[in-house]
Amino acid sequence: MADGDILSRIDELVSVEHELRARAIGSGLSSDDRSRLASVEQQLDQCWDLLRQRRARVEFDEDPDGATTRPISEVEGYRQ
Repeated sequence: MADGDILSRIDELVSVEHELRARAIGSGLSSDDRSRLASVEQQLDQCWDLLRQRRARVEFDEDPDGATTRPISEVEGYRQ
């Protein structure tokens, strides 16, 4: 997946996240929507991680296509 494709996916996920968070104000979210929001947040983390990997590989003269999507369990375990 190219950087542009990853950024497009991030934009899509951010739009969904904003929509869900806007609906959460006042009435709250159903359990399905809460699950969907959690999934969207995890997918965003994976996309950002993949983009960072690709950019780091370019910086160090490596093939960015060698970057891979890491499992949610790994990405969610990172410390900021």
